[in-house]
Amino acid sequence: MHELRKVSVSLCAALLAACSNQPSQVRAPKPVPRPAGPTAPKPIRPPLSAADFVARAGAIDLFEIESAQLALERSGRRTVRDFAAMEIDGHKGTSSQLALAGRRLNLLPSRALTAEYAAKLDQLRTAPDFDAAYKRAQLTSHQQALALLQAYAARGTSPTLRPVAAAGIPVIERHLRMLRYL
Repeated sequence: MHELRKVSVSLCAALLAACSNQPSQVRAPKPVPRPAGPTAPKPIRPPLSAADFVARAGAIDLFEIESAQLALERSGRRTVRDFAAMEIDGHKGTSSQLALAGRRLNLLPSRALTAEYAAKLDQLRTAPDFDAAYKRAQLTSHQQALALLQAYAARGTSPTLRPVAAAGIPVIERHLRMLRYL
């Protein structure tokens, strides 16, 4: 133990001596070149306002419910119809949580589809291969929903809505996992 202490003291003394022999000039660090063009990092977007979050999340839920109701009518596959029934239940739940929290902030989700989602629903109505079109539409909208919920749960402006966003994440993740098997 005593020898270990002697070695430690000797090592510290050697390090101090080496440091004292260094010039006292401080060099500025070299600037790191930043990539230009398409490899440049994307700018960080400001967090969504509470009103924008309620509008976007509500639009996605409404599309999911209406497209699932269409799947119940049009799909010939039992697995697609089962998924659609589960979709309706899941998105009615997230939609009611959103509406309840939104009411506290005097913000209610729209009861009408946005133009974007109305067009997607029209495409589904006329799709020759409904099941494949439904799966593609669900994948896209669920990926959008997941990105929206994760972003708002992490950086949302409303402490009332952040838990709603966080609670919706596992629902959307479960739906995305199930979509792989359709």
